[in-house]
Amino acid sequence: MTGISSTNYILAAATCATVSAVVLKLSGSSNPLSYITSFKYVSDAAQILQEGYAKYKGAPFKVPTLNRWIVVLGRQHLEDIKKSTDDELSLIEAANDSAKVDYLIGPEINSNPCHISVARTHLTRNLGLYYPDIKDEVHAAFEELLDLKDNAWKSVPAVETVREIVCRTSNGVFVGLPLCRDHDWIDLNSRFAVDVATDANILNMFLVPLVSKKLPNTAAGIARAMKHLDPIVKKRLRCTGEREDDWSDKPNDILQWLIDEKQESSTGQLALRVLTVNFASIHSTTNTFTQALYNLAAYPQYVTVGPLREEVDTIIREHGWTKEVIALMRKVDSFLAETQRLEGVLTSCKRKAMKDLTLSDGTFVPKGTHLCVPTCVVHRDSAVYDNPDVFNPFRFSQLSDDEGASARRQMVGITQDYFPFGFGKHACPGRFLAGNELKTMLAYILMSYDVKFEDRVSRPTSIHWDLNVIADPTVRVVFRKRTCN
Repeated sequence: MTGISSTNYILAAATCATVSAVVLKLSGSSNPLSYITSFKYVSDAAQILQEGYAKYKGAPFKVPTLNRWIVVLGRQHLEDIKKSTDDELSLIEAANDSAKVDYLIGPEINSNPCHISVARTHLTRNLGLYYPDIKDEVHAAFEELLDLKDNAWKSVPAVETVREIVCRTSNGVFVGLPLCRDHDWIDLNSRFAVDVATDANILNMFLVPLVSKKLPNTAAGIARAMKHLDPIVKKRLRCTGEREDDWSDKPNDILQWLIDEKQESSTGQLALRVLTVNFASIHSTTNTFTQALYNLAAYPQYVTVGPLREEVDTIIREHGWTKEVIALMRKVDSFLAETQRLEGVLTSCKRKAMKDLTLSDGTFVPKGTHLCVPTCVVHRDSAVYDNPDVFNPFRFSQLSDDEGASARRQMVGITQDYFPFGFGKHACPGRFLAGNELKTMLAYILMSYDVKFEDRVSRPTSIHWDLNVIADPTVRVVFRKRTCN
């Protein structure tokens, strides 16, 4: 079981916030209000975004963060983002400015983002082929980590447990067995995203690229990954050269797809790609499912009896576990989509203007401007959703019924009303894998377990820090083998 303490998150974030505030103050900002607002933005970004959205009625407005101003666009600008080219509005450069990928992971990740094209092409196309492995790893991980006895309840830390299950399942697709079950590999990838975020905050504060050479956490993670992958990469390269035409048991995972691209072949290069894919996926999927697990525990009527469990029981008992069957679970899909609507990202569609440009409504955007869309505000807008602050688990399946089972209302669908995975050509290429993992995990819990909170009845409030919505990592959830049928 991995053990990233919530104290580490809070301490690192508080330290970064405090030092950043001092840096801003010493920088001689002529606007003390922006200094105060930037500090407030760290802990109350959702309220600031809501106030700006209401005040400017969807027109662009800007907010000061700890190290830069960000221009917040309205949902009507999503088409501008969709139609823009990468040399006008760049997702990669916006992400690099925030996460300092060039310094911490390597400049080749952005200069040649081949892992994105590989994910976009192969993850979706091969989903039916590797779905049995997803299902098997989900089932095995739950059984091993919970290790339930008879009819007894067992308490587990929710975030840590979910993180390990997600990490094992995702790495079954990223690097395959047996590495996806290796405890050190799981621990490494669980920690790597936190290490990169912490080190990136330090670089953002001091603006000294050379500091990156002094930061030990990210470099240590890369070294650990190379140690794990080196024998695997060497064996696969040998098999690719010797048995390419008759390799009947050729692995079907991202590592092999990257090798087959023949753009990179060293262990170091491939390790950086695999770490980046993990960095981009593990913690977001973990957070989404933990939020959904909290909703299950908070609303037991959907677990014990009722349409959610009935849907899973009926479909699985009639058809078994397949990718096509998971696609039939519209209420499960809706439960997860509603969870993402209320407890998903604060902003999305982050871009950096690479040149001066003018939006369709005449808004002028200077070169270098950072842009985003306030996803959380749109998702809670009463003009978009009825009773937007109420958790309605079947909201999206009911909308699909009204539209004739529209795929646009699925949790991986993207519209101007719902876009937790981004919008346009840069929408998350791994969302179909994530969607199948999440639905399989939720369906397996409903089929196999009863669940409740250890010491509470109501749902825990999410932690808001900067642009992150974090499931409370201190909460424990109690499982037992399912008793009601």
